[in-house]
Amino acid sequence: MKKKVLSALLCGAMAATMIPVGAVSVMADGGVSLNVTTTFAGTESNVQLYQDTVKAWEDKTGNKVEDSSGSADETFKARVISDFETGAEPDVMFYFNGNDSNPIIESGKVMSIDEIRAEYPDYASNMSDDMIPASPVDGVKYAVPFYGYWEGLYCNKEVLEKAGVEVPTADTTWDQFLEDCQKIKDAGFTPIAASLAKEPHYWFEFCIYNQGTPADHAKLPAAIDDEIGKKWTAGMADIKDLYDKGFFSENTNSATADEVFQSFLESKSAFYVDGSWKMGGIRDGSDNIENFTVTFVPGKGERKSTDLIAGLSSGWYISKKCWEDETKREAAMDFINFFINDETVSQFAGTATTALKNGVTIDESALTSLEKDALVMLKSASGVTGAAQDLLTQDERSPIFDNMPQIVEGQTSIEDALQGVLDAVEENAE
Repeated sequence: MKKKVLSALLCGAMAATMIPVGAVSVMADGGVSLNVTTTFAGTESNVQLYQDTVKAWEDKTGNKVEDSSGSADETFKARVISDFETGAEPDVMFYFNGNDSNPIIESGKVMSIDEIRAEYPDYASNMSDDMIPASPVDGVKYAVPFYGYWEGLYCNKEVLEKAGVEVPTADTTWDQFLEDCQKIKDAGFTPIAASLAKEPHYWFEFCIYNQGTPADHAKLPAAIDDEIGKKWTAGMADIKDLYDKGFFSENTNSATADEVFQSFLESKSAFYVDGSWKMGGIRDGSDNIENFTVTFVPGKGERKSTDLIAGLSSGWYISKKCWEDETKREAAMDFINFFINDETVSQFAGTATTALKNGVTIDESALTSLEKDALVMLKSASGVTGAAQDLLTQDERSPIFDNMPQIVEGQTSIEDALQGVLDAVEENAE
């Protein structure tokens, strides 16, 4: 049975290979070669669908995509910013639209949606303008959203069963979650698969969230000892507590994200916090999708477990360098339009949020058990907020994210790390 799902699904519930880029080129057979950078790489969901869609566009148009996509970690973000700084920016980019994009917007090297619509009035006309995020830099909209995300607690049911632990529910408290982690550890398994070395942001986000509510989560502290600052230090203290109890992967301070994810797939670890995009990685990396489910990250204090983190954090950009080349401009417009039509967005989005005016069409009979569990979770959401980390640029959050191993090991104090963030924010504001 096919159903129309509202583009603001959550709101409805509650209220790689590094290829040099930048060279303008026209192929010998008359086709255009576009340099494209996206986050469709590694174990991210929809990698194969992205590659198939690119191939379909190439076959249809005779054009060529030179792809430099990479996994959306801090290294990839630094590389993209560097490309813009050195004049090697891509023609088309699927990238973050929050503070991660600030250096790109400030460079003046990407086209705004209004500038594009001045020449192509129907550009992204199938999207709700009210749901297209504006840049924090100037309040202007640059990126056309494709589909959004939610974050949740993925569970390996085999590990939980062997440890005598039930899948967490909306009623599971943080203290009960800690008790379950201890049982899992005692049974000889890793409670939480996580790379604090490469992807500390998921646990940072939820541990901070557990000190507040959806109303105050996406706010930055002005000082270590103000209300928000105290929540951040308390949240990071909870991360250190998880580490001290031995609940993270044994190699959490050195492993890559792919390594710990593999341990989760291989039933060596019980829990894995990540975004909606990870469902495809679980589907493609496991022989038994029925062994996995997704649920709420257990809450603490005023935050209900059913309060989610979700949003539309990425979108399609066109660089000014591409725009100024009329041949490449036409190809870039055709490429993006090929991706953002209702049908293609629905294929990519699945259970995720979108900005489509008509919402996505989901064939529920074709969903995996994991995707069906995700829909159940989303329909039970009580609150939603964007990610606090999106309020910071990469260099501003670096004192925490790059030093998370040192923080949990006690080599860097939580207060010093947070002060480093505040100093970077103040310096960038000058």
